[in-house]
Amino acid sequence: MEPVCPLDYRYGRERMREVLSYRARVARCLEVEAALARAHARVGNIPKEAADEISRRANLDEVSIERVEEIEKSTRHDLMSIVNALTERCSGDAGKYVHLGATSYDIVDTALALQFRGALDIVEEDIISIMRTLARRALENRDLIMVGRTHGQFAVPITLGLKLAVYIAEFGRHLERIRGCRSRVEVGKMSGAVGSGAALGPLAFEIEGLVMDDLGLGREEGPTQIVQRDRMFEMFCHIANITITVEKIATEIRTLQRPEIGELSEPFDEGKQVGSSTMSHKRNPILCENITGLARTTRGFLLPAMQNGVQWNERDLSNSSSERFIIPHMFMLLDECLSKLNWVLSGMVVDRDRIGENLGRAGGLVMAESVMMALVAKGMGRQEAHEVTRKAAMLAYKGTGYYDALISMPEVDSLLNERELRASLDPSNYVGISRERVDRILESHRHIIGGS
Repeated sequence: MEPVCPLDYRYGRERMREVLSYRARVARCLEVEAALARAHARVGNIPKEAADEISRRANLDEVSIERVEEIEKSTRHDLMSIVNALTERCSGDAGKYVHLGATSYDIVDTALALQFRGALDIVEEDIISIMRTLARRALENRDLIMVGRTHGQFAVPITLGLKLAVYIAEFGRHLERIRGCRSRVEVGKMSGAVGSGAALGPLAFEIEGLVMDDLGLGREEGPTQIVQRDRMFEMFCHIANITITVEKIATEIRTLQRPEIGELSEPFDEGKQVGSSTMSHKRNPILCENITGLARTTRGFLLPAMQNGVQWNERDLSNSSSERFIIPHMFMLLDECLSKLNWVLSGMVVDRDRIGENLGRAGGLVMAESVMMALVAKGMGRQEAHEVTRKAAMLAYKGTGYYDALISMPEVDSLLNERELRASLDPSNYVGISRERVDRILESHRHIIGGS
């Protein structure tokens, strides 16, 4: 069969694929079935020998994917095909105890929680790796002064170190959110068709607890036939939020890579890489653009994920087909975005000369606020100082140098001498606590990024 989805042939790393694959789904379902059998044995519902046999057989070495798929062609029920395939592999009477007292989504949702645990482990590692890369680059550029921009226009000076440190703090919050939601997401259920646990008998609570403890999961405190989808949606919202930061950084880099700016650029292999099939001179920011597109696609899955929280009565099946797309796509696309962004940041080219040229090209205008504050310090009212520096800026836009425009104004000349005015126009004197903020952010995340 020819692949159709780009996740099959273009995007997605193997480690995440292994966690979310169909094989992994079947393997985790078998793992849950084994835990259920052991729980039944612990409370005396089935012989221990039967539980041991089920546990021995509940793996992909014993239950083949091919056999599961073959059975599903006739049953047209994915979980029952797993149950039947496991049952027929069990010797003696053990097979008759497989799936005892359970409904399909006792197994499916609990298996999903195991998959979420593996996938979120990878997401955490991705975030930590990016934070460490950002920390290294922020430290390298802690003192590099550049033009800050708002509305796409020159604003006031900033350091590149501060720009990068802001991202560290943001990813730190993402890490907290992911870790915070795990106890609410990594939960299973063993409560039957409508949540009553009737088929499990009077020991339903104990059986459910034994299964979840065995698997290292929490339990859904208020199940119906399914684990409630507000849990899953919270996780998806956090994933989407991470992609916003990812896209923001990618956009910043490709914006500053524009030839007329040229301050930052993503890595480019001059020996082999091709920028365009016809314009051979091109060095396009293709990875940052790729990250942008994948991030937007990831967030696109939020709407159906939200709607899946609405179920008829104790459950319907409308979420099932949707989640088969949402879960692997959101995780695999996030992992792809994070790994690519980390690679871009690791090799990001910083053109210090161009950064200096652009700072100089601003012609002192980016120091208007600095001059305003210097005038205020000399006794001028804040609003008056704002108007004086604004008028001088308007003259500078017409061709007069900003220093000359300022010194021509009696209000400025009477308060600031030449040395004081030039000092207030020096960008190196107006980055405030930028360096110290970098240091504080690095220190507050030392437990994550390491270093001394």
